Amino acid sequence: MAHLRSRRRLALAVPVVLSLTASLGFLPAAASAAPAAPTATATAEQAADAPVLSYVVNTKADHRTVAKVKRAIAAADGEIVIAYEKIGVIVVRSANGDFAETLRAVPGVQSAGATRTAPLAPAGTTDAGSAEYLTAADAAKLKAASAKTPGSEPLEADQWDLRAIGANKAAKINPGSRNVTVAVIDTGVDDTHPDLAPNFSKSQSANCFGGAPDTTPGSWRPYTADDYHGTHVAGEIAAARNGVGVAGVAPGVKVSAINVTDPDNGLFYAEAVVCAFVFAADHGVEITNNSYYVDPWMYNCMDDPDQRAIVDAVNRAQLYAQRKGTLHFASAGNSNHDLASDAIDDASSPNDTTPVPRTIDPSECFDAPTQLPGVVTISATGSDNLKSYYSSYGNRVIDVAAPGGDGRYQLPDTPSKNGRILSTMPNGEYAWLQGTSMASPHAAGVAALLKSKHPWLPPAALQALLKAQANNPGCPASYDQDGDGTQDATCEGGRQVNGFYGHGIVDALRAVK
Repeated sequence: MAHLRSRRRLALAVPVVLSLTASLGFLPAAASAAPAAPTATATAEQAADAPVLSYVVNTKADHRTVAKVKRAIAAADGEIVIAYEKIGVIVVRSANGDFAETLRAVPGVQSAGATRTAPLAPAGTTDAGSAEYLTAADAAKLKAASAKTPGSEPLEADQWDLRAIGANKAAKINPGSRNVTVAVIDTGVDDTHPDLAPNFSKSQSANCFGGAPDTTPGSWRPYTADDYHGTHVAGEIAAARNGVGVAGVAPGVKVSAINVTDPDNGLFYAEAVVCAFVFAADHGVEITNNSYYVDPWMYNCMDDPDQRAIVDAVNRAQLYAQRKGTLHFASAGNSNHDLASDAIDDASSPNDTTPVPRTIDPSECFDAPTQLPGVVTISATGSDNLKSYYSSYGNRVIDVAAPGGDGRYQLPDTPSKNGRILSTMPNGEYAWLQGTSMASPHAAGVAALLKSKHPWLPPAALQALLKAQANNPGCPASYDQDGDGTQDATCEGGRQVNGFYGHGIVDALRAVK
């Protein structure tokens, strides 16, 4: 179901032997024999000196090959966390500094690499940044304004984003089906929030940190109140219309949580994301929302064996989910990067140790899962239906756009005059946030409405219908947001498809009509 819209979209095929890397001529040659086991002395020295890292080993997806590779992993002093044999991905931990290089020489291994540059650390708390929380005074003002519109939720007067895509009107026609679930692959979701509890699916939720699913009750919740990102995203998708707080784009569908963050640093590592896609597919999830990129590399370059292994593993997992009927949505990023350009400066990777500034070619270095085949890539808009100042973009890379907020240049005529997105937070609270992280769940919510009306549509057809119903404002005549006389981004393309909006801004009202 993967389809290629341009050379900027990664060309990987099932069962993913990295056909792109083969065509570019840097797929490693297979070795003729399995490596010999390290000596006891060498193993002891490595254990004393080397940090424990997490790895993904990607193999041919057949039982005999996987069994041979498992033996080679043990011989190379690796500890298997979990083996996803149906997609040929094995998650491993090892203190052997030569582990990845050793495994790459094993027959049947197609790629292998570390998923991080920092050693595994004990669990701790994380600081996910700041948000603008709703105060009691704000709430009172919003409730008074919302009361003027019959049928509105108490805080809905400030939800300009719902009105921008017709979601407020769509809810009166069809709020979505409880047979449709959107999984929030993120920092966890507080399912006790009164706006989320009515639509939360515990049976489709888990914690995937480390690479293996934990379905212990509550494991899917955020580690601390600072891990609010996933709860905010969940509210944008499916906050219930129950007379409490805000409303989601699809207030009648179910939402689940798959927590994939490292409790020590809040990062999203490949082994957890692989686990999440497989878990979602195996538990009947129709749509996933992915408002992140796989750490520690903002862009994974295919000429680096570790980064290539990350892309390979994540792509196998997301394609497996697509084959089982799951459509994925992913945010384009908040760096105002042109993902269709010839070069991008990346000064943030790796983000779990010391970043090393580099210039990458986005046709060879990929944002995962955003640029993987079949994944719907979302840019962000503000209340004026203009690309948000921070949103990354790219002609034939962006699929559709959706409200993500713009608190700098696009201020709505709402009680708060806040250009960001108001949604749910842990512990029953509410706050405004902005980002392509907020745009992706709006698009996922509209897709959930479409899936509710057309339950038999496979992922590719669902994506095509979403694009066909989108409204494209076309490239703006000027995009000088700060008024300094210089264009802040260049939109390429026409009214049908362009770099700012893809096929257009999603439309919830059309989805239900």
